[in-house]
This record gives sequence, structure tokens and C-alpha cells, in this order.
Amino acid sequence: MNSDLIKKIIEGALLAAGKPMDIARLESLFEDEERPPRDQIKAALEEIESDCRGRGFQLKHIASGYRLQVNQELATWVNRLWDEKPKRYSRAMLETLSLIAYRQPLTRGDIELVRGVAVSSDIIKTLQERDWVRVVGHRDVPGRPALYATTKQFLDYFNLKSLEHLPALSEIKDFAELDPELELALGVGANSDPLATPVAANDEVVANENDVLDSDENFALDQQVDGVASAGVDTVIHQSSAPDHE
Repeated sequence: MNSDLIKKIIEGALLAAGKPMDIARLESLFEDEERPPRDQIKAALEEIESDCRGRGFQLKHIASGYRLQVNQELATWVNRLWDEKPKRYSRAMLETLSLIAYRQPLTRGDIELVRGVAVSSDIIKTLQERDWVRVVGHRDVPGRPALYATTKQFLDYFNLKSLEHLPALSEIKDFAELDPELELALGVGANSDPLATPVAANDEVVANENDVLDSDENFALDQQVDGVASAGVDTVIHQSSAPDHE
């Protein structure tokens, strides 16, 4: 099978799939006797990515695989295809999500300690319903509070391949205003390994390692996440119905 046909097959599949496709899923498009080497599939993806430059859509590599999506700067116009407007998330929700993303896994009590106010059950429920956050274990203390971490769906929604692509803490102006004792309690900078998970000795994590996404950072403000959420990054070009804006 020639490379031009392979490229067309992959391009068509990405348009029709309705969700991201990883390399293994793309390989499954071909019968055993015609399946191209993985390097050839990756080369085809690189060509598609190059072809998209300067157009209204792009090939994006995110946590779950590859997808074709509308360029973010066009979201203002493309979102007018749907009557429903993207929801503006509250600062409390975005701060909660940011803490989980930058310092996972952690409990509701950890979040309340940093924010200084109680975390609404509705916030945690909404994050779980959107499949951005999941329970990955329990802390071995009285009450066994749940430990929360982000999901691949969180990364997909915010156009991220991994947590390493979150905004750098140096870009977040309010981080320095945190109480130094709270900052120390969450272990900021205590571990030089950027992939280390800050799990306390009495934290029992039971999730599969492929489902738990780690980072050694601590805190992000709502402007960083809200800027992505409001830009309509889930306006994917192959969607046939309005995006799910809660």
C-alpha cells in the first residue's frame, strides 16, 4: 500500500471517528497483510499535521491520541453554530480543579486547607460528572477520605498531551501570595523529580498507573484554565452535534 493512500485512510478515519485515535487504533484500520509499519503511520500523521498548517483546523496530539479540531482562535465564530453558550466556570471550581491537577492526588481536606474555605460537594460532583476528576484511592486516616486525581478526559478537554504541558507556575501571579506554611505543607519544590506523585505515607492509591496522571507542581489560578475552557477547545471539526458545555 502506497504512502499516499495510507495518509488518506488515516485522515478520513480521524475525520469520521468522533473521538481521538491512538496509534494502536489507527493500526487496527488495516488488515494484517496490508498493515503498514508503525513508523509509516507516524510519518503519515506528520504529513497531515503539516498539511493543516495555515488552515482553519489542525491535527492535535492529546492524551488519548490524535484528533482533527478547529483552531482555537476561530472558536468565537465556530461556536456560533450552536445556540448554547459555553459555561463560565466559577473561580472556586477552577481553583479546586487547578489544585488537583498540580498537586495530585489529594483530599478534599487538602484543598480546603489551601483555599481556606469549604469545598462544595457540588463542585466535586460536577468535576466527576465531567470525568475530569476521579477517586484514585483513600488516605489511611480516620474517615478514609477520598484521594482525587485528574483523568485523560481532563487533558483531552483542555488540549493537553500530559500534565507537563500545564502553564508553568512562574506564569501564575497569585501563587506567591499563598501562605508559606500551606505551601510547605503541600511540599512545593520538595521533590526534584517532575513526574513524582506527592503521595503521603498513609495514602493508599489503588488506581491503575495508566489512569493516574502525575505532576510535581502545586497551584494554578482560574485564568489559566478558564482561558482554555472559554475558548471552545472542544469544538472538534468532526463533531456532528453541539459540544457538551455544562
